[in-house]
Amino acid sequence: MILTAVGLALIAAPTAMLGYAYVGYPALLGLLSRKSSQRPSVPLVEWPQITITVPVHNEERNLREVLDALLGQEYPADKRHILVISDASTDRTDEIARSYADRGVALLRIPQRRGKTAAENAADAAARGDIIVNTDATVRLLPTSLATLVRAFSDPTVGVASGRDVSVGATGTEANRGESGYVGYEMWVRRLETRFNSIVGASGCFYATRRHLYDGAFPEGLSRDFASALIARRHGYRAVSVENALCQVPRTTSLRSEFRRKIRTMARGLQTLWYMRALMNPAVYGSFAFCLVSHKLCRWLVSLLLPLAVVGLGMLAVAYPIAWFAIAALALAGGTAAIAIRWPERMTLPSLVALPAFGVASFAAGFIAWVHALTGRASAVWEPTRRAAPAPTNHPA
Repeated sequence: MILTAVGLALIAAPTAMLGYAYVGYPALLGLLSRKSSQRPSVPLVEWPQITITVPVHNEERNLREVLDALLGQEYPADKRHILVISDASTDRTDEIARSYADRGVALLRIPQRRGKTAAENAADAAARGDIIVNTDATVRLLPTSLATLVRAFSDPTVGVASGRDVSVGATGTEANRGESGYVGYEMWVRRLETRFNSIVGASGCFYATRRHLYDGAFPEGLSRDFASALIARRHGYRAVSVENALCQVPRTTSLRSEFRRKIRTMARGLQTLWYMRALMNPAVYGSFAFCLVSHKLCRWLVSLLLPLAVVGLGMLAVAYPIAWFAIAALALAGGTAAIAIRWPERMTLPSLVALPAFGVASFAAGFIAWVHALTGRASAVWEPTRRAAPAPTNHPA
């Protein structure tokens, strides 16, 4: 009887955490946001001076296209400064950036590889104006996205504005279709958080920060995009998701690439959360602390706790043989995910397999990320995620 009770408790803990993090929390946000008063829209009196940073490492394949897209943004040219930060690139990246000098693009080269956050730190001294916009060379913005994002700063309570990621397919990304569903879910949660008060992390692909909130000495091993919302709140500002500031993010070319990316980003996220753990104190930060714990910590704890469910099922199987069916199902799901991770990039993974495999792989990556974060194995060195070019579209949403 004791063995059964312990087994049920071990199963219940991660199950309850999973239900709250992915269903209960958004449901609560939906209820709370209905009671929140609508903030009046504030007209933009004048376009602010901005710097757009593009940190890159060996992006000769994509850099011309991304610079052309930025130069084609519907934003006053005299108010826009584009800064390419080359993290010790060894290909033609620097040469390409220099060829745009007469069009208002500056190159800042870091001679030794130090990682994305270090590259963004280096931009602090070279940035101009009131707003710093962070983007990268693997995404594509619609012509109106930049102006739409910057317009959010007409609200004096906004310290950080994040674009809305739209996961788009491209040749070679069929094996990773589960990524699109997750991105859509994440953007929905951020929309609810914005209506309630503030998001707890910005999109690393496309977000903007008020200049005086940009920390040029931010620890290089941590995630600036996640921390930006926390820094804003610490200074009394909100961070918001801007619905119409669309950013096309091509899916990674395989589940294997996404698996590695999730380990890296979640490990850095965990270390960032620990570094800024004071923001989880509800006595000081109120509803923001509630959102931070619910959205980030509880969601990440699911990956840490899930192995307990397997142990609990093993305990139940001693007295209830039917539990072996659940163990067999978990083994099948794990085996399917392992096959999907190793699936050839140019071969289509069946939809019936793609979505569950993405979920299992994500939780497995989360557990490994916990191990890396707790043992200090998270690396500051930047390994850019290589993505296929997005299929062109004018209406990606």
